[in-house]
Formats: sequence, structure tokens, C-alpha cells
Amino acid sequence: MKMPLDQVCTKDVMEVLNLKLISGEEGIGRHILTSDISRPGLEMAGYFTHYPAKRVQLLGKTELSFFEMLSREVQFDRMNKLCSQETPAIIISHDMEVPEALIVASEEHHVPILTTKLPTTRFSSLLTNYLESRLAPTTAVHGVLMDIYGIGVLITGKSGVGKSETALELVKKGHRLVADDCVEIRQEGESTLIGNAPPLIAHLLEIRGIGIIDIMTLFGASAVRKHKRISIVMDLETWDSDKTYDRLGLDSETMKIIDTELPKLTIPVRPGRNLSVIIEVAAMNHRLKNLGVNAAEEFSRRLDNVIEGNDEF
Repeated sequence: MKMPLDQVCTKDVMEVLNLKLISGEEGIGRHILTSDISRPGLEMAGYFTHYPAKRVQLLGKTELSFFEMLSREVQFDRMNKLCSQETPAIIISHDMEVPEALIVASEEHHVPILTTKLPTTRFSSLLTNYLESRLAPTTAVHGVLMDIYGIGVLITGKSGVGKSETALELVKKGHRLVADDCVEIRQEGESTLIGNAPPLIAHLLEIRGIGIIDIMTLFGASAVRKHKRISIVMDLETWDSDKTYDRLGLDSETMKIIDTELPKLTIPVRPGRNLSVIIEVAAMNHRLKNLGVNAAEEFSRRLDNVIEGNDEF
């Protein structure tokens, strides 16, 4: 289930990145629709043919030093074009003095003018990271997200299969709960999925027969996490005697969430199988595979060597 993108306005950026508002206060509610940032150097020279007006405009020493060389009439003309109805904000780095022409144009077109003490490159990096995080594609998945030995494990399965009960046992063993029942997932990079709990159910776990319990109150702050990168999906399903399950670990399944493929393990559930231990071992084995140690491939290699040795005789 895809969710609408988070809405970010200029006021949010101003508060989070500690910016100072100079003029254009009426426009601080403008929405920022893209994480891309524009350095309007060509626009200062008068080239507005492909002006990306919907981006945040960032002015540094280079742009402003060139701007000061222009005549007063040209300065007002350039700033009036720069302050369009679509521009969410214009930010000036190094805490430099804002040109008079920019203040006049911002008040007329209601474009917020903000300043920061940070250097241009550093601020550009901070702003891009913040906007990419807030504007990332988002979805919601039914399951439980746990931090097990530093591995983000998303436990999925049909309702009543035992996801929450398994999570409770894992918490008792010292692992950390991120989200139960509903996991909000956002794609912050090409293959980076970050999961968190909706604010309404943060730190809460629902156990049939007991009800809702507060994990942080019962087990302490070390038993919960606010968010975690998802590395592997473990799908719990009721044991089906007619189905053939992977017994070697050579078969690889994946699950697509948004635009990212995640490795997936299908774990059959039946009485006598300790799910918490199985999930712990699966998480450790996943880490070993990332380090280049694959027990299934090593077994397959040994088997091939034995078969080749027998063929020689």
C-alpha cells in the first residue's frame, strides 16, 4: 500500500536547519516538492530559459559577488524573475548581507528569504539529505520490524501466525522492537529502506490474551528503536505438509518493497519449532553471508569434490 509523499514546507526547513528569516514571511507556508537544489549562477547572468523555479534557490559568495557587479536596474530585473510564484525559498549562505533588490522582490512576490551561517557546500548537503528523507517514497507493511544483532529484520505473515509473540520473546532475549503490526517504510536511497512505527503505536506490542503492552515501560529504553534499516524479510507461514521447503539454503527468494528487492526467507510454523531462535540464527547467518561465508555453498562445494573423487576410481 503506497502512501502519499510527506509534505514539506519552507517553515519546516527553517526550523529544522535553524535558518533566519529576512523577508517574505507570507510565503513560509509554501510547499517544497523536490529535493533538488538550484545554484542560480546562469540566472544571475540573465539566462532564465530553463530556470528550475520549483527548487529551493541557494546563493553563495560566487553568485552574490557577480550580482554586485550588475547595474541597479538589472539587479531589480533579475531578482524579480528569480522570485517566481513557484519558488519555495531563496537561501543565502555564509550569513552574507541580503541585496536590497532581493528583499524588495521577495516582499512583492511573497518568496521567503532565509540566511544560514554555514558554507554553501555544507549547507547544500544538509538540506539535500533532509529533503530526500522527508520526500522519500513511502509505504506501509503488515508485520513486525526488529533489530536483531544489528540486522533489521521484517517479520511478515498472516494474522494470528505468531509474529507479535515471537517479537516479544526476541525482546526478552535483548533484541530491540522497532514497530509492531504496521511498519511504515520509506525508500531513502536506491536500495535503502528505513522502517519505523506510526506515532500512534510506537513502542507498543499487541499480544492476544494479554492486550496491548508498552515495551519501553516494561523493558526499558534499550528494548526499542525509533527506526531501522531493513536488511531481510522473514515470512512466517503455517506448516504445509504438501509444500517442499528449502533445506539447504541455496534457493534465494526476494520481496519487492517500493523499488527495492530484499532477501526473503520463508519459515514454516508448527508446534515444537522455536521461532525466536530460528530468526536469531537466520539473522546471524545473513550477516555471515554478507561477509562472504556461505555454509550452503561450502556444503555444495564439498559434495561436488566427493562426487568428483568417486568418479576417479
